[in-house]
Amino acid sequence: MSSYNRNFQLSISDVDLIEEALRARGRELCRMRRALADDNPADMESIRVVEEDQRKGEELLGRLHDQKVFYRPKTSVYVSG
Repeated sequence: MSSYNRNFQLSISDVDLIEEALRARGRELCRMRRALADDNPADMESIRVVEEDQRKGEELLGRLHDQKVFYRPKTSVYVSG
């Protein structure tokens, strides 16, 4: 039986491309959600599916963000901006 590959070889530009694609998908889902009416019972299932897809995309973006290691100098006090 095969198993999942747990070691990915992604570059910084690969991760950036993935994040941009997720953000573009989020914008597309937002436009789809705006086109659906809250008061139309026929749209309620579509709204639920779109919002669930939006939530999953945002959670994935959050997990990607949480795995990043941000630069902070070790020898001096860090001052941002």
